Order: sequence, then C-alpha cells, then structure tokens
Amino acid sequence: MELKRNIDKERAFSFEVLPPLKGSGTQSLFATIDKLREYDPHYINITTHHSEYVYRETEGGQYERQRIRRRPGTIAIAAAIQNRYQIPVVPHVICSGTTAEAIEYELIDLQFLGIENVLLLRGDKAKDDRVFTPTKGGHAHTTDLIGQVNRFNEGYFLDGTPIKNPGRRFHYGVACYPEKHEEAPNLEMDLSYLRMKQDLGAEYAVTQLFYDNEKYFRFVEMARANGVTIPIIPGIKPFAKLSQLTMVPKTFHCDLPQELAAEVLKCKTDDDARELGVEWATEQCRQLYASGVNSLHFYTVSAVDSVCEVVRRLL
Repeated sequence: MELKRNIDKERAFSFEVLPPLKGSGTQSLFATIDKLREYDPHYINITTHHSEYVYRETEGGQYERQRIRRRPGTIAIAAAIQNRYQIPVVPHVICSGTTAEAIEYELIDLQFLGIENVLLLRGDKAKDDRVFTPTKGGHAHTTDLIGQVNRFNEGYFLDGTPIKNPGRRFHYGVACYPEKHEEAPNLEMDLSYLRMKQDLGAEYAVTQLFYDNEKYFRFVEMARANGVTIPIIPGIKPFAKLSQLTMVPKTFHCDLPQELAAEVLKCKTDDDARELGVEWATEQCRQLYASGVNSLHFYTVSAVDSVCEVVRRLL
C-alpha cells in the first residue's frame, strides 16, 4: 500500500510507538495498540533503536565503553502488529548505530514480510558524542540512506549485484523540524535538506513535536516557498508532567509558548499538568484542522492515555 495516496487527503490519525525493552515481552505494547486501534489509525510507526554506548565496570574496577542494544525487534514488532491487528505499519529505518550492510538485510526482511512503507531517518547521536558519528561502514546522512533504498528499489544490492527478484518497491517518508534540527545552522539550510530528500524520492514528511502552531504554519509556508510540495504532517505530543517544563525544550529542542509555560507553573500536580496538556493539544489539533490540515501524527511514548483522550475529543 502506498501511503501517500491518502495522506492529508482526508482526516486521519497515525501513532508512533516504542518497541519494548529487551526481555520485557510484548504485553505492554499490545495493550497500547488495543487502546489506539479504536481510533482507526491510518498507520502505526515503530521506532528503531540500534546499539548505543554504555559504560560497564570490569573486574579490575575500571570502566570500559561497550555497545548494547536495549530495544531490538522493530521489524518483528511491525510484523506482529500488522498480523495481529491488520493495521498498516511504518517501521523506522535509521543510520545511527548500524551499517549499510545491516540495513540491506533489514530491507530484505521487510520485503519478505510484505512491509513496503518505511520512515527513513539519520537517528540520534550517541549520548556521549559531541556530534553524530556514523558507525564504520554506515551512513552519515539520511540522504545517503535514501540513496541506498533507491538503489535497492532499482534492483541492486550494495555491491552492485542485481537482485534476481526485486520485489515491491519501498515507499518512504522522512522527518522535518519546524524549529529546525538542533545541528542545522539555520532554518533555511534545514529546509534545503528537506527539499533534497523530497527530490530524491521522499513522499511525505512528519514533523518533530511542537507546541506552537504558528511555528508549524511558518515552517510550511517557508517549505512551500522553497519548492517542498510533499505533505508535511504535524507531530503532536500532549504535555503530561510538571517536569516536562524543562525537559521537553532540552530533549526535543522545541520551545513551549509563554501561554502554555505560564499555565504549567500554575499546576500543582502531574494530573493537573496532564489535563492541561490534553486541553492544549486538543486546541492545537482543532486549529490545524481549521487551517486545512487533515492528517495528525501522535507521539505516544509516556502519553498513551492523553493521546487517546485528545483523539476522543476530536471525533
């Protein structure tokens, strides 16, 4: 199924979920999907987390840096959701922490499973790294990853060997940042990269979460002026805890509007903050609808119940 045929044409919701931690099982994840499926999602994103660095103490009392993978199973989880719920899935395929060869095997596995829609991302830098450092044999940029997927779609492996039975082509979206990517020198240059991804074949873009609709509207206006014509789907995550007043700007590199921040300061408990977050996100979505936006994408991590309440109020 080619998602772009329906994206932004009629009102629809999509949701992003996190694979369970290694050894945790799928019970909690499926409980989340059970809540979300009531709202007839257009698709469900499954994030990917490749290996990351951790420090572990050795027998001699020294610490050494090792790579571990805390959340394996993105492709398996995508297949399980598609099989169990018959909901379209869009797993993330990322550059961070992996090699181009490993990505090739991911693409092969996805084809075997009949999953043909993916979200292509660079991924986050390692926590202890000053800048993003690609894994040896991996990609440094999303555009490099797009090039690999395009060559795969054309029927060639990384080494140039023709694929005997190429199978169905992958369709893909990318990420974008209404307040610019943290590493971009300015919004104009960030938009030039989005235009490049579109020109290489991206069919839609999903934004980083934001709380100020005016920044989204300005971003879309600038994108259109720069020749970006693909749908730009707003990413929404309800504010849910008092601690997020300082954590959200630091983690996601987005501002909280002064009106929202002032209201958060009046909250006494996390329950108060959660209700405020639901009200704010609901109004955000209504304003987006009024401006002509139809597709809304929700980040559900630590906010499943809030997301469900927002969607319920929109229906």
